[in-house]
Amino acid sequence: MKRILTISLILLITGCTVVRIDTTSIDTIVNVVLSKDNTLYNRVGKGYKYYVPRGVTYLDTDDLNDKLYSKGNYYYLYVDAIGYYNDTEQQYQEDSSLYYSKKISKEDGFEWSGYLEIELKDDLYYIEFVYNHAKIETVVSKDDINDAVLNAAYILSTIQFNSDVINLMLDEEYFTNREEKYDVFAKNENSENSFDLQVTDED
Repeated sequence: MKRILTISLILLITGCTVVRIDTTSIDTIVNVVLSKDNTLYNRVGKGYKYYVPRGVTYLDTDDLNDKLYSKGNYYYLYVDAIGYYNDTEQQYQEDSSLYYSKKISKEDGFEWSGYLEIELKDDLYYIEFVYNHAKIETVVSKDDINDAVLNAAYILSTIQFNSDVINLMLDEEYFTNREEKYDVFAKNENSENSFDLQVTDED
């Protein structure tokens, strides 16, 4: 009884809804997390906000790009404010030659279109996860794939845009000459060169 009360108190304090997820399956992680209606947030940027999961640390922001860190792995979050403003749809063709390739579409019941792609490169796994007008990229070891997908799914599913701020930014020509820079959501055949991915080893 004491244990149940303690757990209930923790849930009340944190305000979180616990969902048990079979983290051995990438498909299950994606389907469960992206289907949740989650409005939690603890990180606010210019025109957007989102939830940084426990165990993930926010490090820095460069314009609309955030850098995060968890268990030796760096995550790079790109927020597509122009895509949100124009309500663009993501087009993606699944690729069976990759370690993992999944199209995320509204037709399958998701709120937004996108994709999750995992590619083996030099004994590490390059993850590119696009959803909700944002993208997360990271490079991890095989053992860290599911954790990385789980973290990315939580972050992407909780992104909320502030339309008033984004409209103001556009009115002030904030994005003048920046469309090419923010076209990171188009499929890039040389994605490994899009930024300097960092991988560290922890003892």
